[in-house]
Amino acid sequence: MKTQDNERFTRGWERLKEIDGEAGEKVIESLKNIAPDLARYTIEYPFGDIYSRQGLDLKSREIATVAALTAMGNAAPQLRVHIHAALNVGCTPEEIVEIITQMSVYAGFPAALNAATAAKEVFVERGIIND
Repeated sequence: MKTQDNERFTRGWERLKEIDGEAGEKVIESLKNIAPDLARYTIEYPFGDIYSRQGLDLKSREIATVAALTAMGNAAPQLRVHIHAALNVGCTPEEIVEIITQMSVYAGFPAALNAATAAKEVFVERGIIND
């Protein structure tokens, strides 16, 4: 990555660790050898700028993110990261399932079913449910 000593990067890196924890750090690490600038942009813009804004708390931001990724229906790896993040910032597993269920109305059953599978994987990984 080019420069890691700017304020956006530092603020973004701290926010990413707070929200996404190890899952977010793994995403950034996976980009270092192939797309280091993309890794830096991911830290600076979403986390350094957007997630650091006033106006919504982190739980509300993750509810919106889980809903959007569920509705997209084509971002399962990112959805799993943000289900972890939602749990990290105070969402309950029941709230996450309700978000996914709500999206069945607007995004359709296939998207909601895929998101439910992603949620199950995260819940099993975290020991919330048994497989």
